[in-house]
Amino acid sequence: MDINLLKQAHLFQDLDDGELARVAEVCREQKFAVGQHVFKEGEPGNRLYIIAEGEVRISRTIPGSGEEALAVLKPGATFGEMAIFDRSERSTDAIANTSCTLITISRPDFELLLDFNRDLAFKILWSVVRLLSSRLRVTNDNLRSFLAMSMF
Repeated sequence: MDINLLKQAHLFQDLDDGELARVAEVCREQKFAVGQHVFKEGEPGNRLYIIAEGEVRISRTIPGSGEEALAVLKPGATFGEMAIFDRSERSTDAIANTSCTLITISRPDFELLLDFNRDLAFKILWSVVRLLSSRLRVTNDNLRSFLAMSMF
């Protein structure tokens, strides 16, 4: 496992090389063919993913109108991490947009990593706080725009 890929992932951006090496120990590689589901909305979430090669489309199915693509993620992007923290169901579909290689970390491995490495856990959790704050700001902006458009 190349730690340079981990350095690109927002969750691990604050870690030093030794800490990244510890994360690399719990990483596994999975390959997906074009169109193959990485996971489906509503499934239990038990791992996070980092794109090593290829692209992954994040989407959801809108009843009556089909698939709505929310994002196309490129190498270095992390996805599926929400379920690692809140043990919830997947909120979207993740589909291989091209053939791709993903690096995965299971929830049990991730939890053990955080339990036994407090400094690493602190750095990762601060990255998560920044990520969630950023996503919340985007959601707020989108909601504000939507409400402004609906008033006309």
